[in-house]
Amino acid sequence: MNLKTVFFTLFIAIFFSACVHQNAQIADLKEYSQNPNDYVTDDLTFNNQQKTNKYFDKQYFNVWTNPKISISKRVATWGLVYKKREIYLQNFSKASKQWFDKLIDNSNFDDFKKVSKRAIVVKNSALKVFPTIEMMFYNPYTAGEGFPFDYNQNSQIKINTPILISHFSKDKAWAFIKSASVFGWIKVDNIAFVNNKFIKNFMTNNYYIATKDKFNIYDEFFIEKVQLGTIFPKKNSKYIVAKKDLKHNAYIKYISINENNIDKKPLKFNTHNISKIASQLIGEQYGWGGIFNFRDCSSFTQDFFSVFGKYLERNSSKQIENGKYIKIKDLSNEEKKEFIAKNAKPFKTLIHLPGHIMLYIGNKNNEPLVMHNVWGVKTRVFLQEKGRNIIGKNIISTLEFGKELATYDDTKNVLDKIEGIVILDEKR
Repeated sequence: MNLKTVFFTLFIAIFFSACVHQNAQIADLKEYSQNPNDYVTDDLTFNNQQKTNKYFDKQYFNVWTNPKISISKRVATWGLVYKKREIYLQNFSKASKQWFDKLIDNSNFDDFKKVSKRAIVVKNSALKVFPTIEMMFYNPYTAGEGFPFDYNQNSQIKINTPILISHFSKDKAWAFIKSASVFGWIKVDNIAFVNNKFIKNFMTNNYYIATKDKFNIYDEFFIEKVQLGTIFPKKNSKYIVAKKDLKHNAYIKYISINENNIDKKPLKFNTHNISKIASQLIGEQYGWGGIFNFRDCSSFTQDFFSVFGKYLERNSSKQIENGKYIKIKDLSNEEKKEFIAKNAKPFKTLIHLPGHIMLYIGNKNNEPLVMHNVWGVKTRVFLQEKGRNIIGKNIISTLEFGKELATYDDTKNVLDKIEGIVILDEKR
């Protein structure tokens, strides 16, 4: 190989590695205010909010009041599909058959549903696909893969969340649990068992919800960094937080919480409160599956509406069932925008495409605008290889964000892939 060939090869390698991932600021972030207050109108209300909130509470506590795990073993073990795929671990080595076999054996699904024990989460916790803290990635050298897309990170679950235990891993370090909206593996250290007396004292029917994101709570010492959407029962002038004793049994701790950080649930759906909640979440870092206690697209929408007493499922594909779904998949892109502008309700409508969901907030300059937590913009680089322009946070944008980028992939963008809208205060 001559010097000229070596130089050309090196140039191509450097050029390609530099272009696969970029961090150019997209034009929408400059052209459209990132302050949610600028999009909130004076006439926003939510139909049947108190009735909706009662349904939320019923769903939230259902694992205690009706302690049955309705999912099948086949659904519970959906993660076994990864064994058939090329999976990389956190050190970028490929996961072996033996690695999977060991995890599957430890998952102990022969005991599925045999424990059926009520419990509560005592610490913000990762919910895993397999009972391990190890990470799983598709090829990390491929655009849109690698960190933060850890496919063992199923979700994140908040302190004070009621759960039902199906069974334990063979090593007794993990519990397979079901909450109102998610299921998966959680560390045993992060849960406590509850009895009827605890449940009676916890279910006060006087529930408050965190309306500020990521603030600390204490007793004598630090307890947890609380996320917006965390629920605290209240009795007299104190808030209830679940703690555990040395036998893993739950007990109630009464604590004080700064009144600026919490409000009675449901928070009234009005101009002031929508601005208050949206302003807490705009700009938050993207967190696939709730990794590191950050939010992805569907946990953003779930937490946003939980404050107002509207129950949403955890993932985007299920959230389309939580209101009136209108299919617009077969419309042209211009027809989609026109339909959304005419029919969607600001701050009460979700816009759905496979793998992503967005909160519609209104129109400006004849463009429908959305608030969403998004990883990046798909791009095409040298020799048409796929890439990403990383955004990695919660933003306000059009439905064609990033289209001004020289490397923008216009073969099938977000607008192309939109399939429908969900009006949340209307019945299915």
